[in-house]
Amino acid sequence: MTLQDLIIDHNWTLFLDRDGVINTRIIDDYVKSWDQFSFLPGVLPALKIFSGIFGKIIVVSNQQGIAKEVMTVQDVEQIHQRMIQESNSSGAVIHAVYYAPQLASSGSVMRKPNVGMALQARKQFPEIRFKRSVMVGDSLSDMLFGKRLDMKTVFLSHDSSLPNKNPRLIDFFYPDLKSFADAL
Repeated sequence: MTLQDLIIDHNWTLFLDRDGVINTRIIDDYVKSWDQFSFLPGVLPALKIFSGIFGKIIVVSNQQGIAKEVMTVQDVEQIHQRMIQESNSSGAVIHAVYYAPQLASSGSVMRKPNVGMALQARKQFPEIRFKRSVMVGDSLSDMLFGKRLDMKTVFLSHDSSLPNKNPRLIDFFYPDLKSFADAL
């Protein structure tokens, strides 16, 4: 199946991971304030393209730094408010952001690869159909999250060997979000 085989329109939902997809991931640390948040190159134009195609754009992000007490719920929500404002200013729409503050070791249904954030999204937006959804992420946890809900998955990485190692989890592969947007 190629990307062109999918008929993606306003009935589809785009789920996006945050760190490493929308903004620069801080290795071995967390984005704890807006000052540390940096959009990756091409992300704002990509979001604008997606806004013209998908009916909903939803961000789903594990944020265990809250449970580790290195940042607060308020810190994360301020980052998300600014991210949405900046996206809106560039002509894009992010409809909602969900985050899981629990520790990875908690086994919480909210943390990816578990599907709690997607179920929250569908509760808020009942028109979401997971079979007409795409999950974009930069980790195998993101891909498993998508596959557990029968979504199409898009893996972002500059390491082209990873999709070959996980063909059942990864439907499409691009180096970055803008490349995926341009392919649509």
